[in-house]
Amino acid sequence: MRLLFLLLTLFIFVEANDEPDTSLIWGTYRPGLYFGLRPRFPESLLSGLMWFGVHDYQSFLKTRHACDQDDGLESYTWTHYDPREGGVQVLKDGKNNLQLTIEWLKIPGGEHGGSWAARVKGEPMNDDLPSRISMLWYLGMEGLGSVDLDNDEEEDGLEGPVRFSGSSPELGDFTVRIVDGPRNEYITRGNHLQDFANKLEKTHYLGLKVQSGSIWRAKEIILQKILESAQAIIPTYSDPQAGPPDPSVTLLLTDETYSGSNLYVVQKMLEGPFQFDVFFDSASARQKLDSSVITEGIPAFKESYTRRFAETFPLSGAFNSSYRSFSQDITANLLGGIGYFYGDSILDKAFVEEWDEDEESMNDGSRTGEPTRAPPRELLTATPSRSFFPRGFYWDEGFHLLHIGPWDNDLSLEILRDWIKLIDDNGWVGREQILGEEARSRVPPQFQAQYPTHANPPTLAMAVTAMIGRLREASHSLDNDLNVGSMQEPLAIPRSGKPGNRYIDSPQLAQDYLRSIYPQLKLHYEWFHRTQRGQIKQYARKAKSRTEAYRWRGRSATHVLTSGLDDYPRAPPHAGELHVDLISWMAFFSRTMKDIASFMGNEEDATRFASIEGDILANIDDLHWSETEKMYCDVGVDLNDESYHECHKGYISLFPFLLGLVSPTSPNLGHILDLVRSPTHLWSPYGIRSLSAEHPLFGKDENYWRGNIWIQMNYLALSSLYKIYAAEPGPYQEQARDIYAELRQNVIDNTFKEYERTGYVWEQYDALTGEGRRSHPFTGWTSLLSLIMSEKY
Repeated sequence: MRLLFLLLTLFIFVEANDEPDTSLIWGTYRPGLYFGLRPRFPESLLSGLMWFGVHDYQSFLKTRHACDQDDGLESYTWTHYDPREGGVQVLKDGKNNLQLTIEWLKIPGGEHGGSWAARVKGEPMNDDLPSRISMLWYLGMEGLGSVDLDNDEEEDGLEGPVRFSGSSPELGDFTVRIVDGPRNEYITRGNHLQDFANKLEKTHYLGLKVQSGSIWRAKEIILQKILESAQAIIPTYSDPQAGPPDPSVTLLLTDETYSGSNLYVVQKMLEGPFQFDVFFDSASARQKLDSSVITEGIPAFKESYTRRFAETFPLSGAFNSSYRSFSQDITANLLGGIGYFYGDSILDKAFVEEWDEDEESMNDGSRTGEPTRAPPRELLTATPSRSFFPRGFYWDEGFHLLHIGPWDNDLSLEILRDWIKLIDDNGWVGREQILGEEARSRVPPQFQAQYPTHANPPTLAMAVTAMIGRLREASHSLDNDLNVGSMQEPLAIPRSGKPGNRYIDSPQLAQDYLRSIYPQLKLHYEWFHRTQRGQIKQYARKAKSRTEAYRWRGRSATHVLTSGLDDYPRAPPHAGELHVDLISWMAFFSRTMKDIASFMGNEEDATRFASIEGDILANIDDLHWSETEKMYCDVGVDLNDESYHECHKGYISLFPFLLGLVSPTSPNLGHILDLVRSPTHLWSPYGIRSLSAEHPLFGKDENYWRGNIWIQMNYLALSSLYKIYAAEPGPYQEQARDIYAELRQNVIDNTFKEYERTGYVWEQYDALTGEGRRSHPFTGWTSLLSLIMSEKY
């Protein structure tokens, strides 16, 4: 009977997996906007929300659209979010006395990604103050396809629902409807409103024909039209005693559409509490949505999300409901910050630093000419910060996927696959993915070009390692006769039934996935191994291996951007220098490649990677351990061409420990733990500092990695302590346990305190006060707090 059950289950599961997964086609994949929707197609339908206050004319100049720290919102946060189902976002805009709640649901069905419904609700933050808001919703069609206004055009505005119909090759036929809530109050009071009585209590509209590829400039285009209209009206009111008309009747769309329009916008002038719904109906779904879908669906979604969150990330320790909400919010914000980007990028193959230019690996004959445009590429990626970094970052992404993976394993693999596709024929991938004009508009020109000789920490290896760990953990639930490791052809036996878990439920699918990415990932590894190699024999350095040493290319005299720890102190640039963080990453990368090869049964590759890993681990001690300083250090070259240790107490000196490369029985570990726990150096009540408080450069100059506390680095420390040094027997086990418990509590309490105080999580935290610093919200790797709180390392 058991065998029959397994065979029937297998049949059903394989049949189900034959159907294409369309649940990730639509998303809030424009994370740089407060609310922007698009499908995962290079050219298609884009939607977005804008608003400005009409209590005065100045508020028009601060129209909300793209997330901007200068907007001064008290907070904006997804409280619930699942990329396959929808989300709830709350935004607090005190300057306009507006709290916005945006509820969004995806409704599966049909062949084009299904339908969706959005509800935009507003209410005053302070009932004693005016709340007069202009809300604008726009939609535009890029590329092949069309969209048209179905309402009869009225020169003074529209009454009732606004309807659009459209079609594109990817989306098929569709309709979009914008429907008022039952109790909206339009603005009907204000200076000179009697002169505009025919325009009051109506929805206003505009249709424009814009150049393909320009829909992302909707705010600029639309506001210019509104401004032109206002400039024609206001001068007609010349009596200074009477004053100009109320902004609600001059800052209006002109209620017209142009032939061939592909960008439409609707506008509502609202006062007090309001609500309107937007419905996207896919014709192939054969279901027309109405308000009940949101009214009934959102509470059910929120309940389901909260229950699933508690199961996926259960709090470990004595945390109250406020901590639980905090953990849920930052996870939702990470997921809600996933974006889809498409476009060309800028490559500079000619630039080279003087200390790199003589190396054979850097001079391949292609480094001539000006920066060029690389062909368009696409990327699904989580973004570090919606306000400051709404684009893909290589070394951030590995940390993102550590968090996304437990929630939705398949989604993490979709993102990973997109990054793997970006690896070029040489094995290189850019550290920043600035794809297309919209992405470039948020990046200063000097940072837009990417350099094909420059690396970045290979954190994608962490995502692969985590996936293999989830597979192995899931395999333990199988009977011994069905164990993954013992099967020649692993069966597809569903275990969890969780959404986004197909690759965990099916070892065969997982193996196929790893085989599909392995060639490019191996090419990427070989690029690192070849181009970032350092010199050993040239400087008579003593090490077990004569080949395994590494240094970051592309550094300047003051920054090593490629390392990710930009302004951390380093030795003066020299072709012979060696970097302890990069050799540590290469040990970790080699271990990951060994695990993948072993998992797939490629023993030849697994043996080679294991050999390289062993050589690197030996060389970390031989080349980088300073017996004088009792710490791991970079290696520099002095004016006499002699090697020396360049030692700066901080994250760099901890790297072998952070990545779990130091043996629990190594005497070096004791010195490392003492350094971590030293209040005069790295220990603080808020987390481990990036640089010793006694260092002469602590807090100086740019002060980016010169003391401030970074959550992803503290996560690495906690992970190594939890999984290795506090778990495995050794002379420092008790010390590691004590440090782990106290460090974990410090990091959690401080970030929670700052979230409660400021409404945001931050890029970094002050080394002396614990206060949030720099970009916010920063729900990229800072959201790792949810993993720390649930002890999922």
